[in-house]
Amino acid sequence: MALHNARETTADPAADVFTSPISEKPLPKRAMPEFPAPPHVVHQLLRNELLLDGNAAQNLATFCTTWTDDQVRDLMDLCLDKNIVDKDEYPQTAEIEARCVNILASLWHAPVGSDDAEPAVGCSTTGSSEAAMLCGLALKWRWRDRRRAASRPADRPNLVCGPVQVCWEKFARYFDVELRQVPVEPGATGLQAHQLRQYVDENTIGVVAILGVTYTCTYEPVAEIAAELDRLQAETGLDVPLHIDAASGGFIAPFLHPDLVWDFRLPRVASINASGHKYGMAPLGVGWALWRDKAALPDDLVFHVDYLGGDMPTLALNFSRPGGQVVAQYFMFLRLGREGYRRVHQACADTAQHLGRQVAGMGPFTLLYDGTGALPAASWTLTDPASTGWSLYDLSDQLRMRGWQVPSYPLPPDRQETVIQRALVRHGVDRDEIELLAQDMRRAIKHLTEGRPHSARVGFHH
Repeated sequence: MALHNARETTADPAADVFTSPISEKPLPKRAMPEFPAPPHVVHQLLRNELLLDGNAAQNLATFCTTWTDDQVRDLMDLCLDKNIVDKDEYPQTAEIEARCVNILASLWHAPVGSDDAEPAVGCSTTGSSEAAMLCGLALKWRWRDRRRAASRPADRPNLVCGPVQVCWEKFARYFDVELRQVPVEPGATGLQAHQLRQYVDENTIGVVAILGVTYTCTYEPVAEIAAELDRLQAETGLDVPLHIDAASGGFIAPFLHPDLVWDFRLPRVASINASGHKYGMAPLGVGWALWRDKAALPDDLVFHVDYLGGDMPTLALNFSRPGGQVVAQYFMFLRLGREGYRRVHQACADTAQHLGRQVAGMGPFTLLYDGTGALPAASWTLTDPASTGWSLYDLSDQLRMRGWQVPSYPLPPDRQETVIQRALVRHGVDRDEIELLAQDMRRAIKHLTEGRPHSARVGFHH
């Protein structure tokens, strides 16, 4: 009877989405409904709810892709039923994943990965956080194996880094590794090479250098950090590998800063993680983990399963996941090529620099990063917070009323007294949109300076 009623509602020429029984009361929040409903009605009701989300185009807080080609959507639809882990059933999707790994190995100058050499060592993941954890596990396993081979204790591993993204804090907690976060020095925006000696010891599984610091969007001096670790080994015998967290910069530096040496060209670099769904411009849900060679990835971390129809090696923290994001990543590689990526990211960088100039001219701000030399972004702080009469948090609230998400947050704990604001420019964020943001910032500053009440701030806090 319920199925009959659903079909009858769909066929009734006088029926309307908003006169359907399911639309005449709040949608279930705690339990599954008893009876089915017409799919077009449920679809429309959920579309209406999703309109309450923020406009992704105005979200200048996220690094993630918010615009994509229609062809990508079609490819994602084709892959809804493809489990990328099942390489026996979906061998072509697995082949496309391998092509992407080889392309990235070439882009990041790995010693393998060309058509004339053995395949590159790497895999896709659900994002750069999972990729970072896999690379971190490889560092821990290699350190543990070395310690055991030398009959030394292997129960107190540590990882040295600067102001990292929270995924590294998760890695340390989940996998029982001490996270040694080096304080950010005044005037610096990340880890500096000369700071390492105070934190690296025989229990250090590796050092993480960041190509695109989350807080300020700048690059840490990777080559200098590698050189300092080389000197440390020459003086003490400590051979500490370097991992590059290139979640964002891994898809920026090869195109905008090709002469910057940060990747596998440095012998000290053992592994790299990156996020395909950030400046790789793939849809949400894909990251990449690459290792220098097979020796950098312990065999113990690779599992072989046979219950999907064939012997399949798998390296991941999860198992089943769709192949669409990987196929979409390959689409972007083919559609844009090196020159296309360069043009897109250069346009983003030019727009970020334009925003930096606009912010610098507004009066109360000091630019921390103007969009030149690293990620397409700008970051700033109040020049004199004590005398301004309002905070960057107030400004974020005002901008949120116009739909803009421009985050304000303190720097890491050692510099927590400094609150900054940051705006990221991604593919799809155009110059006109940034000009509108600048206009809204000026209006908000005027509003805050004049001290008029703004009751809409109630209930929204950072």
